[in-house]
Parts: sequence; structure tokens; C-alpha cells
Amino acid sequence: METDTLLATGSINVDPQDYGANSGSAEHGHPGFGTRSPNSVGDNESCPVKGGDEALYMQQAVVFIEDAIHYRSINHRVDASSLRLHRWYYSRLCQWGLGLAIAVVLLLAFVEQPSSLSTSSDPRYRLPPWEAPCGLTEGIEALCLLVFTLDLAVKSYLIGWEEFRKSKWLMGYTVVITASIIDWMLSISMECDEKLRVRRLLRPFFLLQNSSLMKKTLKCIKRTLPEIASVILLLALHLCLFTMIGMLLFAKTDEPERNGEWGLYFRNLPQAITSLLVLLTTANNPDVMIPAYTLNRAYSIFFITFSVFGTYFLMNLLTAIIYNQFRGYLMMSVQTSILRRRLGIRAAFQVLRCQGTRAAVVEQVRVDTVLEVMYKVNMKSYYRAAIIKEVQQRASDVHMDHKAFGTLFEQLDKDRVKEHPAPPQYNYTCLQKIQFIFSHYYTTLAGNAVALANVICICTILVLNAEKSTAERNDYYLEVINCCFIFWYLLEMSLKLLAFGLRGYLSYRNNIFDGFLTILLMVLQITILINYSVPFSKWQPISHAMSLWDMVRLINLLIVFRFLRIIPDIKLMNLVASTLLDLVKNLRAFAGILVVVFYVFAVFGIWLFEGAIKPPTTMSIISNSTIENITSNYTTTCGTYEQLEYWPNNFDDFAAAIILLYNVMVVNNWQAFMDAYSRYTTEWAKVYFVCWWLTSSVMWVNLFVALILENFIYKWDRSHSCSVTDMEKTRYETSVQLMFKEHIEEPTEEELLRQLQQHPHLHIHCTVDT
Repeated sequence: METDTLLATGSINVDPQDYGANSGSAEHGHPGFGTRSPNSVGDNESCPVKGGDEALYMQQAVVFIEDAIHYRSINHRVDASSLRLHRWYYSRLCQWGLGLAIAVVLLLAFVEQPSSLSTSSDPRYRLPPWEAPCGLTEGIEALCLLVFTLDLAVKSYLIGWEEFRKSKWLMGYTVVITASIIDWMLSISMECDEKLRVRRLLRPFFLLQNSSLMKKTLKCIKRTLPEIASVILLLALHLCLFTMIGMLLFAKTDEPERNGEWGLYFRNLPQAITSLLVLLTTANNPDVMIPAYTLNRAYSIFFITFSVFGTYFLMNLLTAIIYNQFRGYLMMSVQTSILRRRLGIRAAFQVLRCQGTRAAVVEQVRVDTVLEVMYKVNMKSYYRAAIIKEVQQRASDVHMDHKAFGTLFEQLDKDRVKEHPAPPQYNYTCLQKIQFIFSHYYTTLAGNAVALANVICICTILVLNAEKSTAERNDYYLEVINCCFIFWYLLEMSLKLLAFGLRGYLSYRNNIFDGFLTILLMVLQITILINYSVPFSKWQPISHAMSLWDMVRLINLLIVFRFLRIIPDIKLMNLVASTLLDLVKNLRAFAGILVVVFYVFAVFGIWLFEGAIKPPTTMSIISNSTIENITSNYTTTCGTYEQLEYWPNNFDDFAAAIILLYNVMVVNNWQAFMDAYSRYTTEWAKVYFVCWWLTSSVMWVNLFVALILENFIYKWDRSHSCSVTDMEKTRYETSVQLMFKEHIEEPTEEELLRQLQQHPHLHIHCTVDT
């Protein structure tokens, strides 16, 4: 279960030395800790040890530590069978299976009617796509729904009925699965001929509920909405005010030559609002002001004032508010994650106290017991090694208290620093000199210079051959140049392998990138030498699948791509690249929510606009007075959907809808789509596009910018004092939790004990000695 309980503000006076335990709760039949009286010190029966209980305590500790590692709630059943089910459910196989089911059910939208399985989305050239027979996609979806039902059943059992009723996400999960099954049954009964599949709109929920961080992100967005709404309201006021002023300035007159602005942009209220709304995104600038500016240059003041206050002040103010508010709320969610980790570790310590009578009464655990537990915990090997190393350093102590136990797991909160293996040792002086030269930083710079020279040669030849036909090009010289450079790349890679050793060479990501492309270039070069017998440049058999020019082009593409090896050697460029990598790895939750938003709007778009725009087959049809109503809205006005030939951008299938929504999110010429669909359907179509613009471009893009700023500032502060070689020698792995580590407030002992008291199944109780 996923809960978002924040740290309690109150506190109680609890002495950890007075915190005891008994064998368990008779009510639930699970071993736990009971209230201990002041006179129970030294009472060995406070935590009796039995064979079965000892194994159970060990199993509980292992599961609690795994929960802590993954920031999971510990409010689940703790009996032996439930713990085995818990570990099986969170195993890599089950989680990958659940993730696969979610991916499959989402991808069904590309295969279901209207199918996206066609080469082109342009209705003028699109061939009839392959349509899945009735029952195929429904059968796959039935398997996925069965997986989700089992997932819900396991989650509900593990947390218990009381906790299930408190979880809004699990209640929603139940409703979505039930509604999907009912809609699926309707599809089967109607032989897959239904016009509307409601369950398609519900599918993104499966992605949301399976990610704890995604749920936290969604909650943060929800809490940030009031601040965003206040700025959007100010933007709306700004838009309405200037709309009224514009309609007054550009009202219709008796002079037709002065009505250009009125006729094109301010004819009525909806058109005026739309024109200025598009100007807010700068998509129609300066077109919107040209008719008025042609008459009098003073009219430019109106449009410039509108853009300055709206685009540069209010929109950037919105970015600042989102950055400030979302960062604060994200820190609160990270605070909850840290509390979960500390709580899991503290619970593990409490159950391990029952591994021995002496440990149970003096608030200590045995060091050898901790070692045994750590070998059973499923976790990343480098974290396990670091924690075991810390435990082994305490081998002289038989026991450790809860503070020392908690200190062990501080390794989980530290950055992972990857150290490169030691280079091999050579006895020969010649090999030692080669090792020294090719492991030096200057050798890498020399390799970058050679790569730059290769790219310059390719660029020069491409410029010289730009206007030549295929028959006029002489591919021989370019092939010889590439062959020489590829030989150098192979030599450089071999000598680096000699200098660093295989493990040392592969420990550098840029070496892996460089080596892979070098081997691929070598294979292509050997293929050219075999097939075209270079240096006989005139012999180019036409029977080959690829011409020599095509092979050379492929090699050139790889060489240009290989030039990216310079990124790790330029500090600022390396910082930017690592920031992007961290965004891809650690901000997947935000990308997941964007996928959900795209999915929902694409489904709505298909429902509303599928087949709305049908291009005329020939120009003669346009002039035909008996054409259908669908072509009555056709226009060839400059800048319109038809004139720009935006026909592939439509809502005729799911893939095309996704691309159209992306194009609108970029806001370049988005008014063309809004205008076309409002002409072919109804003026209310503008509401759909404006809602998408507000959701994607205004809210989500600004949110993503704020997160990039946060991640970049964090990386910049950490690496500002490091040289390029220092950044290459160490590799840090960061997470969202680490980004805010310095601002997180650690939970107190009293807060942890209070949370443990509230565990629905373990029943830990604390009292204060008086």
C-alpha cells in the first residue's frame, strides 16, 4: 500500500532503553512487542525465543529492510506465509511481469480500431491499415486485466481490509478494473463493433497506480494547482482586457482599406480572443499586427505591450511559481520517503532484538545476526558490500544498539562513487612506457583532435560534392581517408586496452561508446574492402545491395556520431550531458505522467475528431458546387492547415493523434490546427486545443523546466570545484531523494516509535517509565 503520511509534529518522551517487547499479540497471532513495565528489566520472558519465532523474526527483519531500501510502507502482514508472498510479489520477475502487462495494455491503442499500422498517416496516401480480427486484442486485454486483478488481490491481502479502506488508490484501482471488465464484456457481446471504448480512457490509471513516485508527483501537482490557477486567472484577465481594447481599436469602419485588421483578427469576440491567445504563444507574431502596422506604426505599441506583459512577465512568473511551489511540495514527498526508510530500519531492529534474550532486554542486537540478515536481503551488491564492511568493522563488539544499527544504513543515502580497477602491471619497460602514454589524459585529447580532423575532412568532401550527381562523385578518396582514420581508431583502442586492461577499459563509459563504434566501423570497412576491392576505385558492381556511396555514407554517420566522445572531456558539456542522463534515469515519474496526459488527450481527440478532415482528391472537386459538406470548409489561404499541407496531422488513429498533440505542445503554428478543426467541426473544438495547450505547454513544460533547473543547480554545486579529470575518475549516481538530502529533516526517535505503535499487524507498543 502507498500512503503519504507526513512526519507528525507532536512528540512524546520515550527513553529507548525502556522500550521492550513480548512474544506477540494474541489477537492477531503475529509475534510483536507488548507494553513493558518498569519492573520487567531482566525478565527473559519479555521476548521468548522459539525455533519458529526466531526464523520468523529474521524473515521480518529482511522484509522490513527491503521495504526501507525501496521506500515502501511497512504496514503489511508480517506472518510467515504473508512475508513469503510479499517477497514474491516484489521480486524482479513479478514486477517485470506487471510492468509488461501495463505496457501491453497501453500499446493496444495502436492496434485497435482505428489502427495505426500504416506507413503514412496522410489520408491522401494511406493504404487501408491492418485491422486485428475480433477477439485478438480483446483476448490480450483479458490476460492483462487478469494480471491486474491478481495484483489487486495480492495487495489487498497483504495490507489487510482496514488499510485497504484507507487507500484511495486501491479503491480507485478496484473501480477501474471493474469498469474495464464490464466494458470488455460489452465489446465481446457487440462483436467488437462498439463505437466507444470507455476502458481505453481508463488504461493510463494502471501506469499511475503502479509507481509510488508518480503518485507523489501527481499529488504535488494537485497541491500546486491553486498557485498555477491564480497566475492563469491573471493571464485570462490580461487576455480579456486587451481583447476589449483591440476590438475598440480595430472596429469596422466605412473605409474598406482600413478594415484589414478587423477582418482577419478582430471580426468578433471569439476570433479576437483566439488571435491574442495565439499571440501570447508568439506563434502568429508578427502576422497578427501587420495589417494595422501597415496603416500606422503606432498600432505596434498595442501588440508589443500585450506580448511583453503576457509572454515575458506573466508566463515567466508562472515558471517561477511552479519551480518554487513544486520544489517545496516535492521535498515534502521526499520527506515521507525518508520517513519510510527510517521506519523500516527501526522496525527491523526491533524484531531482531527477539533473536536473543539478552538483546531483547538491553535494546541491542547481535552483530552476527545482522550479518546473517544482510546476506539474505535482496539489494544492489555495492550497497550490500558497503554495509557488510561496516558490520565487519564492529566484529569486536558482540552487540550493537539501534543508533549503530541505523548508522549502517546511511550507506543507502550516500552517492555511489564508481572507482576504476587498477591498471595491469607490466615487467617490460616498453610496455610500461606504452601504458604510461596511452593512459595519460593528453592521449585522450590527441584522440579527440584526430576525430575532429576526420569530421572536418568529411565536411569538406560533402561541401565539394553537394551539387554533384551520383555519377560525378568520386567516393574513392573519401573511402581511403576513412580507412586511414579507422585504422588509427583501431590502434588507439588496442593500445588503451593494453594500458588499462579489459576491465579498466570497460569501466569508462566513453571507452565503451568509443570501442563499440570502432569495432562497427572496422566491420563495415572490411565489408567494403571485400565487396569493392578498393583501391580499384572504378570497379563498383551494380549487383550489390548497397552502393559504395551508401556504405561510405553509413561509415560517415558513425564517424560523426563517434565524435560525441569529446563530451566527457569538456567540463561544462559533461555537466549538461550528465544532467540529461540523470533526468532520464530519475525523473521517469514525470515523463510517465506526461505519457498519461498524452494518452488521455489522444483518446479524447479520436473520439471527437476522427475523420473530421478529409482532403479533396483533386483540385477540380474543390470547385464542384455539388461537393459534400466536408469540403465546404476547404480554403487555400496562406498559413492555413490546407495551404501548409498538414494532412498527416490528424486524429484518424492513435499514433497520428500523439504526433499532432506534440506539434501543438511545441506551439509553432498550433493556430493552424485549432482553426482547421473549428472550421470542419464546431467552434467548440478550440476549447480542446486550448485545454491541451494549458496542460502541456503552460503547465507541464514549465514544470519540466523547473525540474531541469533543480537538477542542474544540484549537479553544478557538486562539480563546480572538480576538474575534468576528477569528473572522469569518479561517477556519481544521484536520485530525487539525494537531490534534496541537505534540506531533509531526519525523523526523531519519538516519531519513529509513534509510527511503529500504529502498525496494524506488528503491534509495537511503547510506554514511558515514571
